[in-house]
Amino acid sequence: MNRNVADILPHDKPMVLIDNVVKVDLKEKYITAEVKIKDDMIFYDKNIKGVSSLVGIEFMAQTIGAYSFYKKHEKEPKIGFLLGTRLYNNAIDYFHLGETYTIKAVEIFDNNGIVSFECFIYNCLQEECASATLNVYQDDTAKGLLENGEK
Repeated sequence: MNRNVADILPHDKPMVLIDNVVKVDLKEKYITAEVKIKDDMIFYDKNIKGVSSLVGIEFMAQTIGAYSFYKKHEKEPKIGFLLGTRLYNNAIDYFHLGETYTIKAVEIFDNNGIVSFECFIYNCLQEECASATLNVYQDDTAKGLLENGEK
């Protein structure tokens, strides 16, 4: 994947957290992405020398956002909504400075814009650090909903 992640996610810096998309397989319905923990990240905590493991949910959500971009053959990023997270399990307290983590999201259900994903985060040894099921929603009215809500 040779596109800049900032070009496919509807976020401004510093909220683009994932670094790159490694692989998208639309036939098998999954995506893998990577994030390297750096001390200039918005959620970096110098006291723990890392990022709280709870931010893993956002790593997963951004990976799903990238998947949606490729699945729908978008020309520009679209806003999506995280409806809920089930069974967030984390084996670590925080993501360690300097470590690169792999995020994998597998689409398991799609019904008119409401989509469920099984998500996993692995460390450099391919040990599972976190997992969850995320439910998301995206359609063409999402931008309009936000614009109407801002008035």
